Amino acid sequence: MGEWQYVRVEVEEQVAVLTIDHPPVNSFNKQVVTDLGEAMDELLADDAVKAIIITGGGTNAFVAGADIPEIKALLDQPDDDYAAASAFIERGQGITLKVERSPKPVIAAINGFCLGGGLELAMSCHVRICSDRARLGQPEINLGLIPGWGGTQRLARIAGKGKAIELILTGDMITAQEAYRLNLVNKVVPSGAVLKEARGLARKIAAQSRFPVAAALRAIDQGLELAIEEGLQVEAQQFVGLADTEDIREGVSAFLEKRQPQFKDR
Repeated sequence: MGEWQYVRVEVEEQVAVLTIDHPPVNSFNKQVVTDLGEAMDELLADDAVKAIIITGGGTNAFVAGADIPEIKALLDQPDDDYAAASAFIERGQGITLKVERSPKPVIAAINGFCLGGGLELAMSCHVRICSDRARLGQPEINLGLIPGWGGTQRLARIAGKGKAIELILTGDMITAQEAYRLNLVNKVVPSGAVLKEARGLARKIAAQSRFPVAAALRAIDQGLELAIEEGLQVEAQQFVGLADTEDIREGVSAFLEKRQPQFKDR
């Protein structure tokens, strides 16, 4: 496994914990995004990893948004402002799409402030476990900006159009409990239990065969953008694609024999 300036990776029992470690609040700068993308690429290519957890270093923040001084420096450059802004957006949207389209489940362990690009990253994860002390929001409007790494799209899809408009146009932060009510997070747990809860969920998923896990993620992700009839076709294609795997036969046999299946990812 590689080494990065602002990202740490630990792998245990087929579960990788990817920690963004950029004190004091794990803000996104160009190097953090680069490190995160490279680490994700390695984990996606590693057959020993079946589930990924993304969290923030320390206890204060998951990711508390972009590095504002870096944004100012970009705007102050004599180069074309549009080119600098486009590059910034391309980097951020690239990493959130990489996470969202991962064939391995990615769980966000939200251990503190989750703002701006941090919330955009969390929303691109497949599941979100949240500290009861966390605060979430898209405060870009307070800087004369809008979310640019998927916030306007994913927040509306997850929490609904009206709530997304309210949160984005006011820049207000919400509590973990409100985020749960809006289906923005899957579960709220005591602050010290976030990573433990995420590990437990990741290990449960990692015990399954990798093939149906990836197939289910593809079916859900692709089907959400389609009419129900087309979505059902995607589901059928993914289902049929599992028919010639050894693991489907093991799963069925184990059920009939009243034992736990021993999947081999074949």
